[in-house]
Amino acid sequence: MPNSSFFDYADFACVSSQGRIVPEAEETGMFARSAFQRDRDRIIHSVAFRRLKHKTQVFVSNEGDHYRTRLTHSLEVSQIARSISKIFNLNEDLTETLSLSHDIGHPPFGHAGEDALSECMVSHEGFDHNDQAIRIVHLLEKKYFDFEGLNLTWETLEGLVKHNGPMTKDVPKTIEALDKEFDLKLNEFSSIEAQIASIADDIAYNNHDLDDGLRSGLLLFDEVIGLGAAKKAVSEVVSIGRSNDEYRKNSEVIRRMINSQIEDLVRQTQRNIKMSGVNSVDEVRSFGKVLVSFSPETQSKVTELKSFLMRRLYKNPQVKQLTDIAEVVVSDLFSLFVADLSVSNLDLKSLRAVADKIAGMTDSSAVRMHNKFFPEKK
Repeated sequence: MPNSSFFDYADFACVSSQGRIVPEAEETGMFARSAFQRDRDRIIHSVAFRRLKHKTQVFVSNEGDHYRTRLTHSLEVSQIARSISKIFNLNEDLTETLSLSHDIGHPPFGHAGEDALSECMVSHEGFDHNDQAIRIVHLLEKKYFDFEGLNLTWETLEGLVKHNGPMTKDVPKTIEALDKEFDLKLNEFSSIEAQIASIADDIAYNNHDLDDGLRSGLLLFDEVIGLGAAKKAVSEVVSIGRSNDEYRKNSEVIRRMINSQIEDLVRQTQRNIKMSGVNSVDEVRSFGKVLVSFSPETQSKVTELKSFLMRRLYKNPQVKQLTDIAEVVVSDLFSLFVADLSVSNLDLKSLRAVADKIAGMTDSSAVRMHNKFFPEKK
């Protein structure tokens, strides 16, 4: 891995914050935390973050103790993103905050749960986990006397909202309202710290979903050998001559794949920055495209890996069976909670509150409640 002294882009780092919606005094004294450290700590101590422990990544939690959950995935994203941020001498605290909070809006049962909840809300402005993350940190967490939510900094909110790039159309209502209140510059790109957190998410879930797929036996090592993203790592591991230890062999391949992608990302991002001519964090946002990226060759390999995972893992009949059950649970609970509302209360605000309630549930609490009220469907 390159030494960080060769990649000093501190001029692009978010050093100080543009503030919070509700102004707060900065901490002072020997043990004072920066604004972004306080954001990170608020995320970690939030109820929504704790719930990620029992929310599905790919495998429903009761399928095994060793598969990733949303919480362990978020921690792994944070580790990768912090390492990259350190190489470039950027703001590690902001990068970590964005990495830890990027999945905080996911409902139970992963993407299957989100799809089901989106279908339930299709006539009521829909459901989107990114918008739900903003609802949580801006409205739903109830921890402080002086404000709703966590009152995060502008930079953290901006990074959460725009982690996939500018948002110029089909802006979800919560984000639209927040933008009017706090001007998140939705037509611009995000900070370089947010760009790092976003691509670290890709690195983590692609490689770790592959790892979980191999652990489960749904994917076979012989299938992985042919993937462009894995060829070099597989060749190195096989040459060691200890391929009879399947667990270590798989782990070594995944580790080397991640390291290779990070190294490629660092080199390509340095090239992008040099060619861009940007000189400040504001110029990063207004440049017009992302600066943090893989090389075209590695991006092609990553795209192939994603396609393989979709075909062989996410659409695997055993995984699909679990997601089908998840969709039934979410849909039934939505109908149950809506039935508890009086006819006069079937407005958008009440229905959104139902979606908030379901989105806040863990896999296990949703299943328990479903078993209680729909025992015939156990």
